[in-house]
Amino acid sequence: MARVVVETEIRATEDEEKVARAVSNLTGTKPFCVIQRGQQRFLVQEGDESMLVTLRQLLRRERILDAARKLMLRGIRGNQFTFYLNKQVAYAGHVSFCMPEGESPLGPIKFTVETEDPKSFIDWLATKTVDGRPIDEVCQSGYPPSARSERPSGR
Repeated sequence: MARVVVETEIRATEDEEKVARAVSNLTGTKPFCVIQRGQQRFLVQEGDESMLVTLRQLLRRERILDAARKLMLRGIRGNQFTFYLNKQVAYAGHVSFCMPEGESPLGPIKFTVETEDPKSFIDWLATKTVDGRPIDEVCQSGYPPSARSERPSGR
């Protein structure tokens, strides 16, 4: 089981509906809330690993599993990992990783995943590849069931 928090700032120049669409393009259609922190407004979603099924599919479709995996592994801190995605690219239905500051003019979409075993969870979300193909497609038998399912098992 995992706890997932997705958040992004809604800048004064942005349409809240468009920001919500960018996030839902990555997480599916989950309810969100808008919270105020000082002068800034943030769109926030919280849930479990089911919020990451759409992102998992996008990473495969875009063929960026190796890059995604590397960035996610770098983001591990204790029992959680964090990564950032470009908001404009997400609005268009694609995935592009970015830094927390500076790379995305309207600010990034921040994902924080808390789980007992972050490395195993990343194995599910951004599966290892062999010659660019996800390992679970190369080795259909003998690989952990969580790699073949839409949700990780018990993590």
